[in-house]
Amino acid sequence: MILSSRKGNKPYLLGLNIHQLEDFAKCNGQDAFRGRQIHEWLYKKGVKSLDQITVLPKAWRYQLIQEGFFAGRLREASRYLSNDGTLKLLLETVDNEIIEAVGIPTRDRLTVCISSQIGCPMQCRFCATGKSGFQRSLEVNEIIDQILSLREVLNRRPSNIVFMGMGEPLLNIEAVLDSIYCMNKDLEIGQRRITLSTVGILNTLPQLAELARERLGKVQFTLALSLHAPNQGLRESIIPSAKAYPLKTLIEDCRHYLDVTGRRVSFEYILLGDLNDQMEHAEELADLLSGFQSHVNLIAYNPIAEEAFKRPSTFRIKQFMSVLERQGLAVSLRASRGLDQNAACGQLRRQYASFHKGV
Repeated sequence: MILSSRKGNKPYLLGLNIHQLEDFAKCNGQDAFRGRQIHEWLYKKGVKSLDQITVLPKAWRYQLIQEGFFAGRLREASRYLSNDGTLKLLLETVDNEIIEAVGIPTRDRLTVCISSQIGCPMQCRFCATGKSGFQRSLEVNEIIDQILSLREVLNRRPSNIVFMGMGEPLLNIEAVLDSIYCMNKDLEIGQRRITLSTVGILNTLPQLAELARERLGKVQFTLALSLHAPNQGLRESIIPSAKAYPLKTLIEDCRHYLDVTGRRVSFEYILLGDLNDQMEHAEELADLLSGFQSHVNLIAYNPIAEEAFKRPSTFRIKQFMSVLERQGLAVSLRASRGLDQNAACGQLRRQYASFHKGV
């Protein structure tokens, strides 16, 4: 078995770029064009097994399979289609874990929301994912498969990718950056159409720009910081990990990221009814971000059974937005999708696990 061209000695070919696949073919006694054929069938045709790449010599296909190589695709465990067209897929890994991926179609675009980990160690109180604990980080092929699977089911090319599914991307940063490279070069999705959402990990943001530049050549993806509170005390009450990352330091790190990359930071703010949606919270948030090139993305809370948080009223949402806009902040409200299928991140995975595994 020749693994010299496979990073980390993993047997999955999905996630390798065209040059790596050319090297893989040559290392296995084949011409370089065989690697280009594998690349086309993996990324354009979306084959699920090496045996489906019929342009390859049959003997070599058999040899690769016998030696333990895989395309690296996952099995669809279940799918849920909401009334508004939002599609959530549950995908099963080779070690029988479940990943969530969501396709959000509109007339002009298909946004794909993907996971970077199985479960999440951050335990944000408003998020269903953390309630199931943390299993492991995802490999590059498992991240890319989510995009391919939604592309196949919806029969539509994804236009935008957001790392806003299960997990904390900065705790799996190498695989996430390698995945962004793959999306950009192999799936031909522009970096400006990719968003990386993080709750913030101490001592990680200052290095993110440099590491991304090293891996990607240039940094054009959007960094979205899950803020959710305008002060340290309130943030700690809903995001336990915030205790280790003072808000003042977090904002300074975001300003440093902007200085290094030239890319404005997007701040996500989940509005929790009667908790962080008061007018004084909006004023405090405006002061916190004053003079900072940024964008605030407001999100109305999607209820989960384990917490008593509630969605804010439409009137309160409009008031909150109005305060930020009067202070000169760029602000938008994310449309809620998939509510009829309990599509908040992690909910369907937990339901599936409860039914199939008795968890």
